[in-house]
Order: sequence, then C-alpha cells, then structure tokens
Amino acid sequence: MSPRLIRLGVGACIMHRDPLRAIFKGKALLYVEQELTEYAMRHGALVFLIPVPDVDHPLAPSYDDYIDQIDGLLLQGGADVAPSSYGEEAMRPEWGGDAVRDAYEIELIKRCLKRGKPILGACRGIQILNVALGGTLYQDISTQVDGSLVHRDWEIYDQNVHEVALRPGNWLTELYPGQATARVNTVHHQAIKDVAPGLEVCAVSTADGIVEGVLLDDGDRFAVAVQWHPEWTEAGPVGLLSAEPLMQAFLDKVRERMESPR
Repeated sequence: MSPRLIRLGVGACIMHRDPLRAIFKGKALLYVEQELTEYAMRHGALVFLIPVPDVDHPLAPSYDDYIDQIDGLLLQGGADVAPSSYGEEAMRPEWGGDAVRDAYEIELIKRCLKRGKPILGACRGIQILNVALGGTLYQDISTQVDGSLVHRDWEIYDQNVHEVALRPGNWLTELYPGQATARVNTVHHQAIKDVAPGLEVCAVSTADGIVEGVLLDDGDRFAVAVQWHPEWTEAGPVGLLSAEPLMQAFLDKVRERMESPR
C-alpha cells in the first residue's frame, strides 16, 4: 500500500470585517495565497487552511483538534506582525500590524512544536516564528538599519532580488552543497532584530546583515523559515535559489516524524 499523502495545515491570512468592502461586506475572510499551496502540492502534499478556532463556542473544534489532523504547518506571508506581540509600541500607526492574526499563529506554532509537528515559514512566517519563540523584530528596516537595502519595492514587488550568504553546516544550507551565496526575492519591510532563543541563523543578506533564514532543530522540535518567498521563485527572475530542495527536504522531515512519532 502506498503511504498516505502528507497533510499540511496553513495558517490563514485574515481580512478583517470592513463595512465598506464591496465583496463580503462586513464579513471576516480567511485566505491563502495560491502559489504557496501549489508549491506544496507539486511535491505531493495535501494543503488545508486552518480556520481561527472559535474558542468561545463549546462545540467548536479546538486548536489541538486541527493539529491532530495535520502532519506539518506552513506559515505564509501577509500583514505586519504587531509590535505589541513582542512588547513594543508601533513607531507609526501604519506599522501597527495584525495582533489578532499574531495570537492565532503563535498558538499554532507553540502547539505544533509541542506536538513535534514540523513547521515551514516564509516571509512573515520567519518573523512570527521568531516572535513566538521570544524574539523581536525591526518594525521598519529602512528606518532602523543604517545602510540597508530596499527589501520591499511595491512597483517591482517579487521581481526585487538581492544576495544572501548561506552559513555552512546546518540543515537548511546543506540543501545547497557548494553554494556560499544565492539570489532570492525580497518583499518585506520588517525583519528579525533579536533572534529568539533556540533559533540558529542560517542565512543573512550579504549587503546589510538582515537575517534571511533560521532553523530550530533540537531533536523534539523542528522548524525552518526563510525571509524570502520560495513559492514565488518560478515566476521570478532567472538565477534565483531553487525552491524545490527546501520543500522536498521539509516534506521528508515531516514524513520521518510521521513514521517515527516522538
């Protein structure tokens, strides 16, 4: 019998209630960016969006009920992480972020790690993983990091690229043997400031030192996250770091945990 397909839950982006929105007026929406799901599905994984659990209703499934049904977790991009989620006040109102989504994803992260379910994050995913584990963020790179690159350019969006240095000797960078540097896309204005305890930095921007990849691998817990969007690599400029080894190796790790639960 063939092994069953890996089931990945994905943390939802949230479009909050807006009485002026033309579509689903006044309703809250949960969604996932399509290329992320395609990225996992072309490696044979099933992808399910995890709704925000209704903790106030006694019959509603809990966080753990959802986590029971998945083998691993994907953390996607989207709204800013709220400074209040890591003990700061917003330097500008437009950087206030989404504390509701933060609380939801932090619950998913902590419960998945406690249960030994591997996590893969991209863009916001690396930031919320860092915050969930006790780290902090730059609210705005260009404001807080002298000499920084333009990491988010709205006009060219995912066509904006820069170089990262891959630090040797860890799970992430060993996926690209013999490659000390690589080009990746960049669509973010926040980034890791203080690295959370237990996270290993695997990649940094060569021009300004911004953290671009982190790993948690302590035997019981496994999480890997990158600041770029690997799911957008195929549509990006020629010469970007291949996204396929990352997803395939992550799914191999998930399968390993499924076959040898801890």
